[in-house]
Amino acid sequence: MLAEVEKVLDVFKQQDINRVYFVACGGSSSLMYTSKYVLDRESKTIDSDLYSSNEFVHRNPQKLDEKSLVILCSHFGKTPETVEAARFAREKGALTVSLTFDAESPLAEVSEHIIVYKEGKETSYVDEAPAIMLELVFGLLLVKEGNKKFTDVVSSFENLRSILESEKVNYQEKAKGFAERYKDAKIIYTMGSGANYGVAYWFAICILMEMQWIHSHAIHAGEYFHGPFEILDKDVPIIQLVGLDETRPLEERSLEFSKRYGDNVIVLDAKQFDLTQIPDGVKGYIAPLVLQSVLRMYADELAEARNHPLSTRRYMWKVPY
Repeated sequence: MLAEVEKVLDVFKQQDINRVYFVACGGSSSLMYTSKYVLDRESKTIDSDLYSSNEFVHRNPQKLDEKSLVILCSHFGKTPETVEAARFAREKGALTVSLTFDAESPLAEVSEHIIVYKEGKETSYVDEAPAIMLELVFGLLLVKEGNKKFTDVVSSFENLRSILESEKVNYQEKAKGFAERYKDAKIIYTMGSGANYGVAYWFAICILMEMQWIHSHAIHAGEYFHGPFEILDKDVPIIQLVGLDETRPLEERSLEFSKRYGDNVIVLDAKQFDLTQIPDGVKGYIAPLVLQSVLRMYADELAEARNHPLSTRRYMWKVPY
């Protein structure tokens, strides 16, 4: 565990916290969904909400006060909406903790506490944002409610890098097959629920829409039968995530229907991962991290097959917005 995380957990011990706000945009927001799910499932005394940064400021939650913890994230710390959200939260008296690559970034300048994270093969994974997010929420639950799963989560991260590398090997050919089959697809949907929904959201809006210019939408498995399933036919590609948390029955139900009426269902089931090194009580919370790692490999292969690098943009960082 990073020293910055330990310092923040010490601050939690001294602070009266009854509500957590997760605030970010895009990919930074997507990694917060699992932590929001954790607090909903595990906490008896702490409420939580997840906001896009700009709406957080404009909606101006009336319960945002000195007993609030606001966790923010921006990879490079330059997202103006998130910087403004941190400033706004502090004006309301809330405790702000921000995750970013850059300790000298605008977000770092306006936040009380900064946790600098890394990303990539060189890290031990405990340095990466998804792990830090879970350490923060389980650490909060430990100091406020005595939740003992914090130790299991931290120990899981010690083994996670090897698990991710192993599953990448297992899914390499499947990723290549996916890319070759769907490189000309005009639309691809992604579906999940519970702790996995943030991964579906990330793949739809950040990978397919932003980085590949493919029409997409993240479908919640629980909402599938209340409108979205009408788009299904034999030709529509749907990536179905199936996790290990309590909402798995929702994903299994949507998967069964999609397989019954569709011929292009791409399934990533966390039960197929080797998670024997992860304690049973936290597998549902760790599985999304593995799902996202595997999906990132699918993204890399798709970008190569389409000759459309993930770094290509039409508007982002190129025109005023």
